[in-house]
Formats: sequence, structure tokens, C-alpha cells
Amino acid sequence: MLRGMTPTDLRTLLDYHYWARDRLLAAVEQLTPEQYTRELGSSFGSVRDTLVHTYSAEWAWHSRWRGVSPTAPLSPDDYPDVPTLRHAWQELQRQVYGFLDAIGDDIERMFDYRSLSGVDARSSFSQMVQHVVNHASYHRGQVTTMLRQLGAKPAASMDLIAFYRQRG
Repeated sequence: MLRGMTPTDLRTLLDYHYWARDRLLAAVEQLTPEQYTRELGSSFGSVRDTLVHTYSAEWAWHSRWRGVSPTAPLSPDDYPDVPTLRHAWQELQRQVYGFLDAIGDDIERMFDYRSLSGVDARSSFSQMVQHVVNHASYHRGQVTTMLRQLGAKPAASMDLIAFYRQRG
């Protein structure tokens, strides 16, 4: 029998998400500025653009929880280096956890919003959080491939099971 997600489950997923993000940013920090922005032909071009896309998507979901539907993603040019992106993302992390705390047990609450492409949609908070984590996992894999293409050392394991093992 399947059970629904709990607030604790969502917090664990977010803990994993930010743990993996930090591992990836530590690896990316070793790149030169040229490597960080080099066009590599991936979905979003460069390491920077892929990371900013991932952050921007999370920012958009958080905005929707607050009743605002962004009409455009954030610009990669506003995040010229890893420290700038890390600082912004850590602030967003604080706000995401704050929203999770505020929503309490009402994690199946439905949100109406408009997608970036202008489509009206409706999703539950728990589905949105799961999407944020899954979406970021997909793009972390892309950045890992880009790091290898650049001859850089990839991040320490970002597997969910590695997170659980480390957490105990």
C-alpha cells in the first residue's frame, strides 16, 4: 500500500537536494571563469547557464507558492561566478524551508499558477517540491557530464543513497 508524502518526507528530499547542490557547486568552483561559461552544446549551453536554469526553476516554483507567476526565467548574466550563485541559492533555500515550515501539514494544498510559457496550471505543494528535486537531479547529471568534458574532476557522489548513508 502506497502512502502519501509527509512534511518530513519533503524536508528530507529538500535536505538531499541542497546537499547534492553543495557538492556540485564545490566541484564547479574549481573551474576557470572561461570554463564556467564555455558553450558546450548542452541543453542550456554552459555549466553556468545550466546551474542558473536549475536555480531559476526553483525560484519560479517558490514564487508560485507565494502567489506570483514569473513570466521569464532569471538571466545567467546576473550570476557571473559560483559565489554569486551560491549566495542567492542559499537565500532561496532559507525561504523554501521557511515556506515548508509555514505550510505545516497542508502539503497537499493546491496552487493555481501560470507556467513560463503562459499555460494555466494547478499542482499540489508536495508535487511541486518533488518536481524541484527531480528537475535539479536531471541537470546535476548534465553538469557532471560537462565537468568531464572540461577535464575537471566531477563532484563527490550525489546519489540519494550516498546522502542516506552519510546521514546515518
